[in-house]
Amino acid sequence: FQAEDGIRDRSPSRGLGDVYKRQVWGWAMYDWANSAFATTVMAGFFPIFFKQYWTIGTDVNQSTAMLGFGNSIASLLVALMAPVLGAIADRGSLKKKFLIFFAYLGVLMTAGLYMVEKGDWMMAVFVYIMGVIGFSGANIFYDSLLPSVADESNIDSVSSLGFAMGYLGGGLLFLVNVVMTLQPAIFGLTDAGEAVRWSFVSVAMWWGVFTLITIFWVPEPEMLGERDQGNPVLGGFKQLFGTFQEIRHLKTVMLFLLAYWFYIDGVDTIIKMAVDYGMSIGFESNDLIIALLIVQFVGFPAALIFGSLGERWGVRSSIFLAIGVYIVVTIWATMMREKYEFYVLAVVIGLVQGGIQALSRSYYFRLIPKNQVAEYYGFFNMLGKFAAIIGPALMGVVGLTVRNMLMPDSPSAEQIKAVSQEASRWSIASIVILFVIGAVLLFYVDEEKGRAEAEYLFKN
Repeated sequence: FQAEDGIRDRSPSRGLGDVYKRQVWGWAMYDWANSAFATTVMAGFFPIFFKQYWTIGTDVNQSTAMLGFGNSIASLLVALMAPVLGAIADRGSLKKKFLIFFAYLGVLMTAGLYMVEKGDWMMAVFVYIMGVIGFSGANIFYDSLLPSVADESNIDSVSSLGFAMGYLGGGLLFLVNVVMTLQPAIFGLTDAGEAVRWSFVSVAMWWGVFTLITIFWVPEPEMLGERDQGNPVLGGFKQLFGTFQEIRHLKTVMLFLLAYWFYIDGVDTIIKMAVDYGMSIGFESNDLIIALLIVQFVGFPAALIFGSLGERWGVRSSIFLAIGVYIVVTIWATMMREKYEFYVLAVVIGLVQGGIQALSRSYYFRLIPKNQVAEYYGFFNMLGKFAAIIGPALMGVVGLTVRNMLMPDSPSAEQIKAVSQEASRWSIASIVILFVIGAVLLFYVDEEKGRAEAEYLFKN
């Protein structure tokens, strides 16, 4: 597994220490670059601008359906492409090239949002879908480059460094963009709408420029094992078919992915429901933006700390700790009454959100064949795209069931409001089930057995 050219050899006597550090930072800086899209565009301004600018005059429920449909199409396309693209990249040593293609597709589409005219919701959805495909597609190959810049002695801290830089970079630009919308005159802009459009351009520039560091500092990793001299596309499909045939030998990988699917579904559901829950107790949009900024800036040091914790205390134990915190957060959310509690909740989420994501990514690497990294990270990212499917459905079923059970005959307006709030609290509480199932499944994941299974496939 160790590269012959000593990429991961930090021995000062060989003069490779600076080379190694440059590659680590080059890799981590891509998270710094692309997280601007996740914060400013996906989480921050696009949903609001979509309703207030591109679907102006349209029914609120209809505009929500349009945006939801666009998100679903983008996620589905990436989820279906992920394993195939990963297999192709593995066969042709094309990880970095695919990252560049998808990253700059996202950059181009993000800049293109500036050009979408008012009321042109169809073009806005199309450009956004293409931007999400670029963002998510590049992440597949970004994750698969991790083993080329880190070894098992430090992969947890390097993975955490990436998430930490993402929180910091995305948070800094988002802060600037928020100031642009609140004080557009300072930036020579006429109003908040123009500020939002220029914010999209700033994200494209940030993403495109900082990606150059990754391009120049991170080398294209060579294949491990025998190189396929044939067509990488045909070889990729052949490898993917072979993986489905051989995956029965990787029971540990499948068990971990199942555990990951449950607990990351819980994580994503909590993240998405936090905003709706805040609005239900009277939060304004500015309050929600502040909470999002809190998560970003708390997440920066917390992800680094979790990386060190994983190396010293054990990765699986650290993931268990994060799951435990999320269980407490979920239960706390059911009892939350005051606005300040939402900010405290944002701080607590920021403490563990990056850590559970980073350590899950690095722990997964320990269980997979080292000559099919991109393909297996394709499966990993595919599950990430299908996350938050069980959680919302579970909340919906529980919420409706409790509401029907508690609603009296001929209720007053006050009774309807009280019952609805109580049903919402029970629906959020139901997410604890996902964390518990994920923790139980993770308990049965045997890392040593997983290593043995992966080594067997690598050699055979």
